[in-house]
Amino acid sequence: AQTRQETQFKAPRQRVEDFEELHEYRGRKRKEFEERIRRTPGNLKEWTSYASWEASQGEHDRSRSVYERALEVDARASKLWLSYVEMELKARNVQHARNLLDRAVTLLPRIDLFWYKYVYLEELLENIPGARQVFERWMAWEPEDKAWSAYIKMEERYQELERASEIYKRWVAVRPEPRIWVKWAKFEEERGMIDRARDVYETALRFFGDEEEEVDKAQAVFAAFAKMETKIKEYERARVIYKFALSRLPRSKSVNLYGAYTKFEKQHGTRTTVEATVWNKRRIQYEEEVTNDPFNYDTWFDFARLEEDAYRTLRDDGEDEDQLEKAVDRVREIYERAVAKVPLANEKRAWRRYIFLWLFYAVFEEVETKDYARARDIYKAAISVVPHKQFTFSKLWLQYARFEVRRLDITTARKVLGTGIGMSPKEKLFKGYIELELELKEFDRVRTLYQKYIQHDPSNSTAWISFASLEGALQDTARARAIYELGISQQTLSMPELLWKSYIDFEVTEGGYERDRARVRSLYERLVERTGHVKVWISWALFEGTTLKPPVEEEEGEEPSEEDEGLPADLEKAREVFERGYKELKSRGLKEERVVLLEGWMKFEQESGTDEDVARVQARMPQVTKRWRKLDTGDMEEYWDILFADDEREANPATFKFIQNALAWRNKDGTAKTGGMLAELLAEGDDDDDDESDSGDEGIARKQVNDNDEGEDDDDDDDDDDERSSNEGERMER
Repeated sequence: AQTRQETQFKAPRQRVEDFEELHEYRGRKRKEFEERIRRTPGNLKEWTSYASWEASQGEHDRSRSVYERALEVDARASKLWLSYVEMELKARNVQHARNLLDRAVTLLPRIDLFWYKYVYLEELLENIPGARQVFERWMAWEPEDKAWSAYIKMEERYQELERASEIYKRWVAVRPEPRIWVKWAKFEEERGMIDRARDVYETALRFFGDEEEEVDKAQAVFAAFAKMETKIKEYERARVIYKFALSRLPRSKSVNLYGAYTKFEKQHGTRTTVEATVWNKRRIQYEEEVTNDPFNYDTWFDFARLEEDAYRTLRDDGEDEDQLEKAVDRVREIYERAVAKVPLANEKRAWRRYIFLWLFYAVFEEVETKDYARARDIYKAAISVVPHKQFTFSKLWLQYARFEVRRLDITTARKVLGTGIGMSPKEKLFKGYIELELELKEFDRVRTLYQKYIQHDPSNSTAWISFASLEGALQDTARARAIYELGISQQTLSMPELLWKSYIDFEVTEGGYERDRARVRSLYERLVERTGHVKVWISWALFEGTTLKPPVEEEEGEEPSEEDEGLPADLEKAREVFERGYKELKSRGLKEERVVLLEGWMKFEQESGTDEDVARVQARMPQVTKRWRKLDTGDMEEYWDILFADDEREANPATFKFIQNALAWRNKDGTAKTGGMLAELLAEGDDDDDDESDSGDEGIARKQVNDNDEGEDDDDDDDDDDERSSNEGERMER
């Protein structure tokens, strides 16, 4: 494709031999340029090309003529003016260039490029007064900041610092923005004029004023002013400047200024000032959070705790009363704003965090400010806010009552708790009221409260136990027994086992004093009739097997007396209880419970009985064996069964007698494990019984062990009894 492309046409290169040919060439070119600008007079590129060609031919007068004709067409074309000036400068016609630039800035004063070119030309020619004059003409038009900066930099280059300062003064008059004031002040600071720089900052602050919007606008001036004072080690001046600005700005608008102040205090402040700065910074953060989510009570807690810490720090540092009063007012303001955000939903879950705001508020007034009247008003306001018909808070009532007790107003405390119980009776309220009366040793009032408590919730076992324990502590045994009897006679109880246990423990203690087990036995009799639980049988038996002693209160420096040994244990009675419980559980078919009972019995015999007693209980211990049963679907299921020796003896007495004889014969050498073999034989006996009863069923799988020892009898007998005896003999030999 490249080989087929046509070569671009190039005009032939002409060689001029004499002036006649040169004039002819120039005339032809001028005719072409004139024809072009005649066709497109608005095309400035043609005019520029024409003028540049004339200049290249050394015809500067003709070039000027072309430029002038072009300017008549469009006098606002900046590129045309620049090209005109460049032509004059290349031709070293400086005066012409000056004139052109003067005409350009006069005609187009808002084009900064002409001014920059004009100033650069004058400075290049070292005509500094002329350059200054050009700048003055430019500044009269109030140009942008770059022009003012260029004027100042020129004066700085020639060490005319006073002139530069005056230019800054005129600049801030034209455009009084904070950054320009800061530039002026930094300029004075860099040249070592600290007092003048301070005057500049002060003038700027007076100019902006003390209103919130004006101070917000002048934050950069405050920050720069404080930094300058910090540089020259005027720390108190810097601190005053920061505080002045921050005191007139809202916390949400002064984040950056607070950051600078925090950094300043960390570097040059004391512990108190650093803490105050950090607190102010955190106040801004909390204000933003509570503004975004006013129902976030955790943020209110943190905010209030911050103000409380600030108050305590000021108090510990010995600040004056005015500062402390302001700190207290800030704390109260935060709490008042927080408690005003009442939850929108009447659900206790939404009120749980909110109610603590009232409690913390009241505690602050009571503990920190000692304003007890205000604390009382806070408690009353909190109680009036809570919708007690839907729900209540026991902690609120109890805290209010405790406050009145601390104020030694017991009557008001009782009224508060009575009102709380009347409006919304709760278990915590009853317990708190009872605890208060116990501390006051008002036992008659405590009895009355317990009666109200039980009337409110007769199924509460804890209430019955506490009431009876109170009477027991007061040595009123008859009352205690009557309360226990009323409690266990209730149709429904939350935890009846606790009430029975407490009653039994009470009678055990009293039995130790009276040296009598009759009441405890009667209770156990009633309990086993009602429940028959295995733990009740074990507890009863262990009670019978324990020495009954009254509780001894040892005094300091004295050893317990050995005169009263108490009521001795009745081991036979304990065994009777175990036996009775075992039979009862056996009659009800509870195998697991029987195992638990035997384990407890075994432990009892190991601690209190002889080896024969232990062996007797051990003989009753069951064995666990794997068995099969047929499901309704016809499939076989494997399960673990508990086998008791006495059950087998009663069910199959003949088989059991045979097994006993076999075991006696096998144990002559004393090496066999009776329990394991007994379980195996019982399991085999059970399997054989199942074979007889289910001989017609098909698909029943049983595990059979057939060993071929040397002494095995290979003769098969048609009689089933002989075959069973033969198999048993083989098992014995194994």
